[in-house]
Amino acid sequence: MSWMKWLPWRFILRHAARSQGFLDPVALMARLESFTQPSEVGEPLELLRAGVIFHARGLINSRVIQHNLDWVWPYWIERQFNPKDNSFIPRAFSVSHINLSHRNWTAIGYPDCHELPIVDPRGLVTPFLDGWSLDGWILTEDGRWLLPSRAVECDQKQILKPDLNLTTETRLNDLTLISNSTVILESGIPVYKLTLKAQANVRGWLVLALRPQNPEGVSFIHEVRLSKARNAWTIDNMHRVEFSIPAERHHVSDYRNGDVFIHLQDQEDQTHATCDVGMVTAAALFPIHAGQESQVTASISLADATSTAPLRPNAWGRLHDEQCKLVCPDQRYQFLYSAAVASLILHSPDDVYPGPYTYKRFWFRDAAFIIHALLCMGFLDRAERALARFPERQTRLGYFCSQKGEWDSNGQVLWIIDRFHALTNRPLSVNWHGPIMRGARWIMRKRLDNDPVTPHAGLLPPGFSAEHLGPNDYYYWDDFWGIAGLRSAHNLLRNVDLQAATTFSKAADDFTAAVDRSLTTCEKRLQRPAMPASPYRRLDAGAIGSLVAGYPLQIFEPNHPRLRDSIEFLLNFCFIKGAFFQDMIHSGLNAYLTLHAAQVLLRAGDSRHLELVDTVARLATSTGQWPEAIHPGTGGGCMGDGHHVWASAEWLMMIRNWFVREEGEKLIFCGGIPKRWFNKGNLISFGPAPTAFGFVTITLTPESENEVQLTWEGVWHQAAPEIEVRLPGFDPVRPAQNTNSATLAKKGDNL
Repeated sequence: MSWMKWLPWRFILRHAARSQGFLDPVALMARLESFTQPSEVGEPLELLRAGVIFHARGLINSRVIQHNLDWVWPYWIERQFNPKDNSFIPRAFSVSHINLSHRNWTAIGYPDCHELPIVDPRGLVTPFLDGWSLDGWILTEDGRWLLPSRAVECDQKQILKPDLNLTTETRLNDLTLISNSTVILESGIPVYKLTLKAQANVRGWLVLALRPQNPEGVSFIHEVRLSKARNAWTIDNMHRVEFSIPAERHHVSDYRNGDVFIHLQDQEDQTHATCDVGMVTAAALFPIHAGQESQVTASISLADATSTAPLRPNAWGRLHDEQCKLVCPDQRYQFLYSAAVASLILHSPDDVYPGPYTYKRFWFRDAAFIIHALLCMGFLDRAERALARFPERQTRLGYFCSQKGEWDSNGQVLWIIDRFHALTNRPLSVNWHGPIMRGARWIMRKRLDNDPVTPHAGLLPPGFSAEHLGPNDYYYWDDFWGIAGLRSAHNLLRNVDLQAATTFSKAADDFTAAVDRSLTTCEKRLQRPAMPASPYRRLDAGAIGSLVAGYPLQIFEPNHPRLRDSIEFLLNFCFIKGAFFQDMIHSGLNAYLTLHAAQVLLRAGDSRHLELVDTVARLATSTGQWPEAIHPGTGGGCMGDGHHVWASAEWLMMIRNWFVREEGEKLIFCGGIPKRWFNKGNLISFGPAPTAFGFVTITLTPESENEVQLTWEGVWHQAAPEIEVRLPGFDPVRPAQNTNSATLAKKGDNL
């Protein structure tokens, strides 16, 4: 590591450590590096920075939570710290206490608004990134409580039309609490609205609670003040929470006096509190009359000075009109599709983000997959807006850098630019000529020499790559992206600079030959053609990265022996409960990587892809989201963002490729649509779907148990492409080029 070369610091650290009886940290870090391939970079600084923040909060959590379990904590804490719950995690020698069992939340927002409030599985809402939260409770006069975070069951759902709404309903005997979260425009300003509705069979109180906590743990509040009209809080002189009606009672507390929950039955009313520790809690109480509904709405302005354009009224309706639409008889799949589209829209205000909280930052890797889904869903201008921000992240040497040491980024950028121009048929802007040239040349320069002949000769150097593949190594994932990037540079520039395009094409051929040589050495070493993560790895879960040669890059043919054997290894040794289990870093079931495997099976015509897709559908939350990694026992999120947008993007691409996908110079129609959808009278349709050949809308009408009528409407960039229809369970069809319909017969019916 570069800091170890700073000699004075090495001696200072060693002396300080030894004088206190600690191990030599410099020697320890040197040993740590010996477990990875020698690399010019260690773990990317951005990830280290994020990890430090993450565990710093975990340290605070360890000092606060376990000593104050009489507080009302978020859902994940109530379960993870409960020894009677199957989500319980012993604390013992854990220095930091972090959410490892229920990293689940759902973003709520408005198109092109950068602020993304998140709602946890029991309705706790965190309006601002990494900030405090609001909760709703019920207290009755006879001393009963309804606290959603402690409830065993609740019903949470997301309503997607006409606007995004998330509703959480919790019941306990005769008590009912419903919370609704949404973001609307008021005078052009996005405003978050939390509406609480409460019913009880006796008199009581609806409590709007201000909490110094969120789905990651403690989040500080130093001061709260109730307005003179008793209808608003001012929090840390920064944010204002307005109530639709004045609070009839109000209580506050600080850390030393315990949670305000303890004091809600005090007689004295307080309107102001400060806490030097940062653990202010407050509660505004509104009366509940027996048998009647009580309601209050809290409003918070989300005005964002970083927005690049004014927010548009009826934005959800406009975007719905733009999108590629799915109509199918499976309501679960229909909902997950619509929820995934909403996720992509929320997380692409200009840059694209893979999550609203833990991952609300930029990676080229996630961006390439998310933008690809945006394109395939018909959001062409939104995708172009995100792509326009790429060049500013390119160094003078041509490296597209979001995190240092990730050598896949240049290939991903060039590939997604190529896909953009293929799907839109728009001419290449002159502004892209330079970035493409520099980006492709960077890949060529970055490769190692072909001589001497070693298993890594001609590959990209060791790097951190996708963090779920393991420590620094010569990852084939990076190499396949590099090859695809060079081929994309050729495609993009062949009508602009034929000489440069030819150079990049030849470089791609040479790179491909180097990877092939390396994989041949692996085949001899492993005694099978399956592709490990790198030339020096055994077959393990990291091999999932090598599937990129099949999906989405299509470098290998669908039934290439290396792809077939890789997928068989993964299915046999790395799947748990029908989903891919990434035991490195993620240590959980992974939705988007399961779908990568499903895409490889789909291309090969292997019906097992449907089993994987059905498993991913079951793993989704009731609000239609997937955390990055899912605990195989509890089903809760155990790593990463609780609302992972790459997973949403892959769900959309899976459905899209079921209906229409490119395979070389032809289109494959209906290759993955489940047979169970085909009952007489069920209309099934998809489109208009952008493809490399133009836009197409596909409609299927079951005429009988044995016959389906297929029609399509194409707006082609040029001549109509070759089309193959491969509906599972039906005879394949190759329609004539100028037709737009086909009758599909069940296999065997024509014999």
